[in-house]
Amino acid sequence: MPEVQNTAAGPTAGSQASVPGLGDAPLRVEDERLLRGRGCFLDDHARQDLTDPTPSAVLLVVRSPHAHARIRNLDTRAACALPGVYAVLHGEHLRADGLQPLLPTALVNPHSGEPFAFEPQSLLALERVRYVGEPVAIVLAEDLARAQDGAELVQVDYEPLPAVSDAREALADGAPRLSEQVPGRQCLHWRHGDPQATRAAFERAAHVVEVALPNHRVVQSPMEPRGAIGRYDAERERFDLRVSTQNVHVIAEHVARALAVPVHSVRLHAADVGGGFGVRNFPYPEYALVLWAARRLRRTVRWLNSRSDGFVSDHQARDVHTRAELALDGDGRFLGLRVHSIFNAGAYMSGAACGVPTGQYLSLPGSVYDIPCLDVEVRVALSNTVPIGVTRGPGFAETVDVLERLIDKAARHCGLDRLQLRRLNLVGASRMPWRNAVGTVVDSGDFHGCLEAAMERADLAGFEQRRARAAAAGLLRGLGVVMHVKATGGNPQENVRIEFRPDRVLLTTGTQAIGQGHETTFRQIVGSLLGLPPERIEYHGGDTALIAMGGGHGSSRATYMAGTAMHMAAGRIVARGRELAAQRLQAERHEVVFESGRFVVPGSGRAIGLLELAAESGAALDTYQLYTRESMTYPNGCHVAEVEIDPETGRLELVAYHAVDDYGELVNPMVATAQVHGAIAQGVGQALLERAVYDPRNAQPLTGSFLDYALPRADDLPPLDVAFDGRACRTNPLGVKGCGESGAIAGFPAINNAICDALSAHGVDDFEGPATAYRIWRLLNAAARERTTA
Repeated sequence: MPEVQNTAAGPTAGSQASVPGLGDAPLRVEDERLLRGRGCFLDDHARQDLTDPTPSAVLLVVRSPHAHARIRNLDTRAACALPGVYAVLHGEHLRADGLQPLLPTALVNPHSGEPFAFEPQSLLALERVRYVGEPVAIVLAEDLARAQDGAELVQVDYEPLPAVSDAREALADGAPRLSEQVPGRQCLHWRHGDPQATRAAFERAAHVVEVALPNHRVVQSPMEPRGAIGRYDAERERFDLRVSTQNVHVIAEHVARALAVPVHSVRLHAADVGGGFGVRNFPYPEYALVLWAARRLRRTVRWLNSRSDGFVSDHQARDVHTRAELALDGDGRFLGLRVHSIFNAGAYMSGAACGVPTGQYLSLPGSVYDIPCLDVEVRVALSNTVPIGVTRGPGFAETVDVLERLIDKAARHCGLDRLQLRRLNLVGASRMPWRNAVGTVVDSGDFHGCLEAAMERADLAGFEQRRARAAAAGLLRGLGVVMHVKATGGNPQENVRIEFRPDRVLLTTGTQAIGQGHETTFRQIVGSLLGLPPERIEYHGGDTALIAMGGGHGSSRATYMAGTAMHMAAGRIVARGRELAAQRLQAERHEVVFESGRFVVPGSGRAIGLLELAAESGAALDTYQLYTRESMTYPNGCHVAEVEIDPETGRLELVAYHAVDDYGELVNPMVATAQVHGAIAQGVGQALLERAVYDPRNAQPLTGSFLDYALPRADDLPPLDVAFDGRACRTNPLGVKGCGESGAIAGFPAINNAICDALSAHGVDDFEGPATAYRIWRLLNAAARERTTA
């Protein structure tokens, strides 16, 4: 065999100059395609389907107008007789075809193993409807206009029943009975921690402060509404669902179960997805309904949800009422924490509705601060509202809000400095890894470092001057500080496949890109490990036909889970490549070095590029890697918000926002910064604008469109100052921590604390968000009346 000299030179092998390393910030490769309108979202596929020689059907869902009612009769004859309507299907058709109801993805308490109490949701309501927007029937027609006409002709005779929208009222005696399988409307009642030790801590406490806080319900509003396009191949008995989701593998399992077919007969795939945020993480009735209709009609079925339907059918989030107490000694050290929370699950326990209060919510108190003992009691109730799912930072945002509000209140009531109180109780970097009072182990972090860096960036020393200038202008200025931490959870397994082609590498993952920049960062990871430029790496994901399993995207898991699998796969490729290169280069294996995308025998002039070696070796370097995590990662940091309030009108302006976060090693700082910006915007939205409201008399939704429900706009945000103070994670080889949710976790309580600080001079201690002008004006006027009558 002849000697090989520099056969892999040039762009095929890559070079250090053309290969962005971890920590570099190349521009996102997907942006040009998307900005030029070349993205391929669900409606783009729907429009392409119009050229299909077999006419497709449009599916429209007939939804309940009642929050709670008995279905006495359902008449579809007039709708079925309408020209252009192919079929109208309802619950009796479901029964006849043997379809199964949807199950939650979390069925048991992860700590105790106790099963949750729940009633599975039928794909179409049978005898009863339990929330406004529940699917009752589907109309299938040749186009949307005829489907809408047909839906108006579906006659449903409802017998209205008493309804309840507030979880606290749902747990009260005499509340409406919602389910035979959930007596008392309680899905879960669980107590965690050490009640006896906590009671003793409170008995010896010098100070005890208490808060009663609602974490109000929000409507999730991704840019692209949900939708699905379904096909059925009768000859092969195979289903194909193109769907705008962030978790194709999990949803495929649930859809297959609902259809009572093997999971391998159902292919789910998603191309570009216009935002996820958790609302696309779990199964919905419509996904199975689309495939069921496709099988019955033997034609493609298209369903695109309207924005108004999304307000009453997409999983909503938050909606927790908490009463909490913090015990402190005379020096201000935390002794114990007591929490009692009631979570609203909505009409059905969907997705991870009970997984949030038992997993995320309970795992993190005492992870940033040293709190020796905790007593946390959680109840989850059904109500006649849209089912609750997850949104950015589920459970963690609620925990951070409660604890940080308690700390600021303790500082005000006990005459302590709020920053010194935090410094006193933060867990020091030298104590890492840190095990908190409920057993959660945080592997790394410098909480003091993040706090001090944030205070410097926020110019804490100049705040009183800024407050004085605001007061001179007749404004109230407040500053809020929040320490946050999150556990990156989700599916504990992830897999990747790396395959070689003559001039490129195919990377396939079980995670999904939904706008976070995976096409850039995943190429960056693989390219840095294999010495290949990004243009030589082709990324694929979001398709159950391409890879065995997948955890989709959620809980900030993608980079550390898929990234670790990539790291492991790349290590195997290099090891196997060294063996093959040794044969090719007539050298011993230990003499071969891999560098800059080439296998080199130093000092000999012999080398071969990775891609050339792969081309010569068939599929020998193709690698599949499954990774099962042993530990999570714990992104953390400190966020600081400043607000100014006009006491005459209640108008609030967020005037400054600073964030110093520890996301471990950064793959791409620019992408991480963008993730923080977006998450902060969501926190701002919940703090200042967003709130889903139901009529307490009949559980009718009162925020049914963007006329009633406000989202943050660019002018609601100040310039966002974002910095990183990373400590490498010790539980994965890349040293990364998830970065997608911290802004939403910290943004809401940081602004809340800033508002309380601004209002404290007027005797306002707490408030219920969102902080609209009317709410703040009302608080200030109520406080003024109290001072007058005192």
